[in-house]
Amino acid sequence: MNPVPELTPRSYYRLPWSLTDNGISWIEVTDACNLTCEGCYRPHKVNHKTLQQISDDLDVFKRERKSDCMSIAGGDPLMHPQIVEIVKMINDRGWKAILNTNGLAMTPELLKQLKKAGVAGFTFHIDTTQVRKDSRATKEGDHNALRMKFAEMVAAEGGMACSFNQTVSWDTLDQVKETFIWARKHPHIVNTIVYILFRSPRLTGDFDFYANGKKISMADAYENSKWGGDKLLYAKDIVAKLKEVDPSFEPSAYLSGTVDPNSTKWLLAGRIASTKRCYGYVGANFMKAVQVGSQMIRGKYLSYSPPKLLSAGRTSTALFSLVDPKMRKIAKKYLWNLVKRPHEAFEKTHLQTFTVIQPLDMMADGRMNMCDACPDMTVHNGKMYWSCRLEEIKEHGCFFNAVPRKTCGVTVDPCMKQDPITPEEQHVQ
Repeated sequence: MNPVPELTPRSYYRLPWSLTDNGISWIEVTDACNLTCEGCYRPHKVNHKTLQQISDDLDVFKRERKSDCMSIAGGDPLMHPQIVEIVKMINDRGWKAILNTNGLAMTPELLKQLKKAGVAGFTFHIDTTQVRKDSRATKEGDHNALRMKFAEMVAAEGGMACSFNQTVSWDTLDQVKETFIWARKHPHIVNTIVYILFRSPRLTGDFDFYANGKKISMADAYENSKWGGDKLLYAKDIVAKLKEVDPSFEPSAYLSGTVDPNSTKWLLAGRIASTKRCYGYVGANFMKAVQVGSQMIRGKYLSYSPPKLLSAGRTSTALFSLVDPKMRKIAKKYLWNLVKRPHEAFEKTHLQTFTVIQPLDMMADGRMNMCDACPDMTVHNGKMYWSCRLEEIKEHGCFFNAVPRKTCGVTVDPCMKQDPITPEEQHVQ
């Protein structure tokens, strides 16, 4: 087997997001969930936050972090009995409300209520880590009928973005192609596909873990599921698989890691396409122009564009051809296609995005490589934390420190801070 080519982040646009100025923020409104997913690191308790608690969390975000969107998460947020009021509260305070849900509790009537309350979009998490009543699929491609059901439901109501999350392990790596092929056929109703790499199956590896200077068991906070497989998975592995389907697939923007600047923790690719054909992938200059332009005009970085804007592919191509060489290639391909197929002039073109998220990974010296401008920062007890490590804060009041068991003869102080942040920086104030 040929080695997977390395990614070249220096050729992509490094998104200008930071911990205090970001396209997205993340609020968890409940621990309750109607599914048990492999590797989930949230305990499933019926613990709904009150509207006052949620308002207090939003106050922290308003004071400490500028964002375009507010991702509403859990648990599953549709389990919260006041989810419609929560959406309205977020919308009224100036954020786009994005619901992250498995969709099990979604009904047409609830969808109408959520739209009326101002929901801007949905991210449906559907994959084979779940044992679902509405889809008995054992392979990712077999879930596409269910994904289509939700995409069509959201499109029928209109005006809301529709995205899908899929957790990927080494054992399901080849199946990303099945979702990719399906999504490419429906750019008009499937705005984004997000591939989330399964958290390291060897997270506990050859390390000892400490909290507040005391040795602890990592298993107390994180399940080491067999579903995750036996090998580490990286963003480049996903890209290589997608290129098997579409050799022209090319990322254009990324976020790096707190320890390894060459890591691509969030990797974005955008394409201009109709339901009949793809015209090409946007370049780094397009991503830069969109983010910088949004910051200059709106005062915040852009995330989760509405379907009306995403369906203006021809306008975007014409406008951004001035600054992006790849957009100029897309424009030429589109015009040449019209020469050959003039009847397709009435076909809408859309911007469709594919994102790869590479979670926390362990460095050999025990440091934990996090997303350096995490879009999923959340609030707990009035302070902001990385949501993927919130259980550490809840259980111990601090992040874990990792110490390699094999130190090549060097004595390692188990109380030494191993994270790329100091104790004072364990939260963002």
